[in-house]
Amino acid sequence: MSHGHDEHRGVQPDEELTPRARRALAMHELLVEKGVVEDGEVEERARRVQSRSITDGARVVARAWTDSGFKGRLLADARSAVGELGLSLTHDAELAVVENTESVHHLVVCTLCSCYPTALLGPPPDWYKSAPYRRRAVVEPRVVMREFGLDLDESVRVRVIDSTADLRYLVLPRRPGGTEGLPQEELAALVTRDSMIGVSEAQSP
Repeated sequence: MSHGHDEHRGVQPDEELTPRARRALAMHELLVEKGVVEDGEVEERARRVQSRSITDGARVVARAWTDSGFKGRLLADARSAVGELGLSLTHDAELAVVENTESVHHLVVCTLCSCYPTALLGPPPDWYKSAPYRRRAVVEPRVVMREFGLDLDESVRVRVIDSTADLRYLVLPRRPGGTEGLPQEELAALVTRDSMIGVSEAQSP
């Protein structure tokens, strides 16, 4: 008795892999086969990235708000300065910190893909990786920020910073008013992921 072509096809995947996913899987299998990485090493590194959060970035910002010497070192050599807090960057790319002031506001985007300081902020949000954000942040940054609830005065100059695989950016947001005397832990709680990208400001106490 012959069977139709659709019978006994074996175990099939729950869903079809995208071309990008198939390519990533093939690369992973090749790296394991060649002994470049051990089986499970990629998954472990991915889990470490996923476990990162904005906590470390918020600590950096709060320290810069309360320590002008640290802020100067952070703006001059971010990698070295974050190392003072016992933090290390998990990527080879350099890190630059740009400061928002009363006259200049920075907005970070990666126009090519989704380069982002994951070591300090955790995985990038989906909207940061989206094509509309990557395009519109360059063309109409003020409109994009208004959609996040930030309406800057026209007197404030907006600088759009393009992150790359070699250089990632972290925004040092302005310190909220009324926070004089607050300890660093409470200041860090006011620092949001979006404020360190530049689409919003830090929260008020």
